[in-house]
Amino acid sequence: MRTCLAFALALSVAACSGTPQPAPKASASATASPAASGFRLTSSAFVANATIPPKHTCDDVNVSPALAWENVPANASRLVLICDDPDAPSGTFTHWVLFDIPVVAAGMAEAAEPVGSQEGANGKGTNGYTGPCPPAGSPHHYHFKLYAVSAPLGLPVGASKDEVMTAMTNGKLIVGQTELIGTYARK
Repeated sequence: MRTCLAFALALSVAACSGTPQPAPKASASATASPAASGFRLTSSAFVANATIPPKHTCDDVNVSPALAWENVPANASRLVLICDDPDAPSGTFTHWVLFDIPVVAAGMAEAAEPVGSQEGANGKGTNGYTGPCPPAGSPHHYHFKLYAVSAPLGLPVGASKDEVMTAMTNGKLIVGQTELIGTYARK
């Protein structure tokens, strides 16, 4: 008890003496994460973990939802958006690949992509968005992943998800990541 009191007294004296004290060292696990930095992806079409409206699926007009992002890391040069469905019966299905999105964009309108962005190939082998179209049954989860990267990827239009991921990871370009998940089920 006396040791604790003596230590507390020493700390109070040092704090009141006007002598600058060293800041505590941050642990390795205290590095900034996307959540800590506030990097966030949202949609006006659906909220996180809620149903994606039919308008954005194969059951209707199949247009991409409006998306917005905020607090993009300051060292980001471009953004990359990948939407996939890990619940697909034959393995993860890619619904959308969009890369080299200029960081000046704060989002994208429904059925539109920011000027200067490049479309990649989806799982159907076409460029651009193809909406949820799961088999009947339980809801599938659609992961809209937004990556902040430090340089343009330099890939051609039509690059695959794997090519985009390889360019980002091998080049160590990812400086932030955020995700928005929506669900969809068919009867």
